[in-house]
Amino acid sequence: MADYLNWIKAAHVISMVCWFAAIFYLPRLFVYHAMSDDKVSQDRFVIMERKLFRGIMMPAMIATWIFGLWMIILGWDVYKTQGWLHVKLLLVVLLSAYHGLCGVYRNKLIDNPKFKSHVFWRWFNEVPVFILVAVVILVIVKPF
Repeated sequence: MADYLNWIKAAHVISMVCWFAAIFYLPRLFVYHAMSDDKVSQDRFVIMERKLFRGIMMPAMIATWIFGLWMIILGWDVYKTQGWLHVKLLLVVLLSAYHGLCGVYRNKLIDNPKFKSHVFWRWFNEVPVFILVAVVILVIVKPF
């Protein structure tokens, strides 16, 4: 059973890395999209953002949740009393909300590339960094 759990854990980490890669890159595309002035560039960013969001970010988020919940179900007797996991799950819910907000913002940028400034997108891009740092510390250090 331990080998089986390790495979699930590996799949969870791989999908999480893919999710974070996409979640870091999409707002960076928003920066460039907001700074673009010509229709050709704006159309190109719309396509890039759609492919990243639908083709990588969404499947990676779903896989992260599936493998994470699978591990929790298999180890519920141990996990149910571990406070670090509860905090981690809260952060993953917040990250999922950020993911959803990226989707909303992506759709708004289609009609109005100047909807928010490139400076806003640069700050917006930093939010998941804090979540990643906190999640890694919780999983590795298990402070409570």
